Amino acid sequence: MTKNIAVIGAGPGGYVAAIRGAQLGANIYLIEDREVGGTCLNRGCIPTKAYFKNAEVMKDLKRSEEFGITIDNYRLDGKALQERKKTIVGQLVKGIEQLISSYDNIEFIPGKASIKDKNTLLVNLKDGGTREVAVDNIVIATGSKPTMTETKGVDLEGVITSDDLLEMEEIPETLIVIGGGVIGLEFASIYQELGSQVILLPSRILKDVDKEISRRLPMFFKKQGMEVYADIRAKEIVKEGDKLKVVAKYKKKDEEIEVIGDKVLIASGRGPVTEGLNLDGIGVEYDRTGIKVSDDFETTVQGIYAIGDVNDLGIQLAHVASAQGIYVMEKLMGLTPDINLDVYPNCVFTLPEVAFVGLTEEEIKEKGIDYKVSKFLFAANGKALTLGEGEGFIKVFASKEDNKLIGVTILGPHANDLIHEGALAISNGLDIDSIARTIHAHPTLGEAFMEAIHGLEDKSIHIAPPRKRRR
Repeated sequence: MTKNIAVIGAGPGGYVAAIRGAQLGANIYLIEDREVGGTCLNRGCIPTKAYFKNAEVMKDLKRSEEFGITIDNYRLDGKALQERKKTIVGQLVKGIEQLISSYDNIEFIPGKASIKDKNTLLVNLKDGGTREVAVDNIVIATGSKPTMTETKGVDLEGVITSDDLLEMEEIPETLIVIGGGVIGLEFASIYQELGSQVILLPSRILKDVDKEISRRLPMFFKKQGMEVYADIRAKEIVKEGDKLKVVAKYKKKDEEIEVIGDKVLIASGRGPVTEGLNLDGIGVEYDRTGIKVSDDFETTVQGIYAIGDVNDLGIQLAHVASAQGIYVMEKLMGLTPDINLDVYPNCVFTLPEVAFVGLTEEEIKEKGIDYKVSKFLFAANGKALTLGEGEGFIKVFASKEDNKLIGVTILGPHANDLIHEGALAISNGLDIDSIARTIHAHPTLGEAFMEAIHGLEDKSIHIAPPRKRRR
């Protein structure tokens, strides 16, 4: 008997789950009340990466004379920036829509779903009316939305979320960014290069990253020209003429500062989208962190699952949502899927880029693992220097007990592309010999990873040996 499965939400968790379910023979009802692709494609990952490329181009233009090129009178066209972003997003949305429609056993239903019981959905259709859908299972993939802090003044005109900023054609002359997570740092770094004077007010820098990254990133931002205040919390936002003033207090000292800007970006995180689902009515447990799920992503009501940002696991990453969606569908269709949520790449598109996978050095120490560490600087990598991006490093960690790679942290050029070699090695339990015996192409950035691995056994050719102590 063919299974009927409803997927609520067509973001990177939902549409991927729908396609995998269809591949396995299920009849899928995919319900979405906004755009296909969800936040990631329409208001998150893809739009910001389009802007990130513009920021890279602007950075290169400012440094053009280093490359023997003289350019005068260049400027950024905010309207053209918007149009490029919309073109890229539109192309990808259309591609996903066509992909979904290519499966005869996926029915896409535009509308907002409410769960009547574990086998029934009520859908308020976009074109009017309601529809009842009977299914065997339900997968909730409604994602997340920006959350506002409780800081006084967040309701003032000019205080914006990341969604608002991505819709603006003008580049603010001065942009105050409140928040030191991925979203805050990416927008701060991007808009500094696009022409804003950015003032960054982070309570902490990337809470889950290697502490060396947290220490170094503010130095890079200041080099960009950004104004950075570390370990600080915004207390109040007030109107000051046609500007906005933020009053902030340091966390570790009794001192306040005041900064003035044209716009204030609140980048304090994202919360689960659970409104309208009738979770209380059907007994699905949830709180402000998300819908409570088991190791198999099943909610407290049997047969109903929650994947991605909407569940309470706290991993708000598109690629993790997709992996969870595939896992759930394979489980529902009788397979024995495998997923390792201890190993997934984290990518931060700042300038320079940051990426990490596995354990950080702090986590390794907390776990009491006997380890060894090696770090290779991009300053010694030929490809990085030809790119004009010789700052940063690759740091790798291995367990002394079994010589297996357990963590990788990268700060520098194309970190978010390079991290996958580390992710592949860690997720498959490879020891460092398995990587060391692999010949890496020259001249590439990937050689830096190879050198860092060789450094774990003092075999790196391009790392100088430690100086012997004089007797």
